[in-house]
Amino acid sequence: MSGTLYGGQAVIEGVMMQGPEGKAIACRREQGDIVCRVEQKPALKEKYPIVKLPIIRGCVSFVMSLVSGMQDLGWSAAQAGEAEEEKLSTRDMVIAVVIAMVVAVVFFVALPVFVGSFSLQYVGPFGRSLLEGVLRIGLFLGYVILIGRMPDIRRVFAYHGAEHKTINAYENEVPLNTADVAACSRIHRRCGTSFIIIVVVVSIIVFSFFGRGPIWRKVAARILLLPLVIGISYEVIKGASKSETWGKYLIMPALSLQYLTTREPDESMLEVAIKSLNVALDPYADLSSPDEVKEEDGTLEQT
Repeated sequence: MSGTLYGGQAVIEGVMMQGPEGKAIACRREQGDIVCRVEQKPALKEKYPIVKLPIIRGCVSFVMSLVSGMQDLGWSAAQAGEAEEEKLSTRDMVIAVVIAMVVAVVFFVALPVFVGSFSLQYVGPFGRSLLEGVLRIGLFLGYVILIGRMPDIRRVFAYHGAEHKTINAYENEVPLNTADVAACSRIHRRCGTSFIIIVVVVSIIVFSFFGRGPIWRKVAARILLLPLVIGISYEVIKGASKSETWGKYLIMPALSLQYLTTREPDESMLEVAIKSLNVALDPYADLSSPDEVKEEDGTLEQT
């Protein structure tokens, strides 16, 4: 297994791959060719040692992933051929994120707290927290199943599968060609989907200590405690991903959720994912002429 760990994300008609020195995004355009974007930026932990500390590193990684993910989606949508009037500006993306956060708080925090509060006198603090967790998982599963019926989201889920297969191939030293990569699993232990389930499980334990007071105070407590929950969850999944014994079985239920958030990719999708990883591994390897590159603030774009 390769010693350097790479992670990724599915974007619009493409895949982002990230390693220690930066990231690469490969996206297939309407014309059929693949365009790549490379960002060679040192990790925050190299500039700020405090970011390496347990718990803190998980929170920072989560926030950076959200910010970076929105930027990558915006860039990939532009490359994939969205009409000019359909493209999102930075302001539009900020508004979309704020609305998404408000909806998430209402449905995944406030609603379970409201329902769970009525059960406290019957099941106690831990039982109430367990009920909240079950409701959150149920709402999340319903959301994933619902959006998974949309054609555009199904394609994103297929690129998600291509990303996993490619990383699994790399980590197991399988040749990076479409035939060999296609035979690899589309399930991966470091996937963000599994992370969400671990977050819910950890929240059941942490939130069980904060079960008294009015509903607004409980909601506020859960929001304020989210960084701690995320940080603990990050350490759990990080440790489990390195273990071939206890870790494998600990996150097995969470891994099953990936069958909903990934689809089997076709050959063209695998080609994009492989291209993204190859560029992340060696950003300058495929550059044949200066005309193919635009360099600005540590960013390269190549066609």
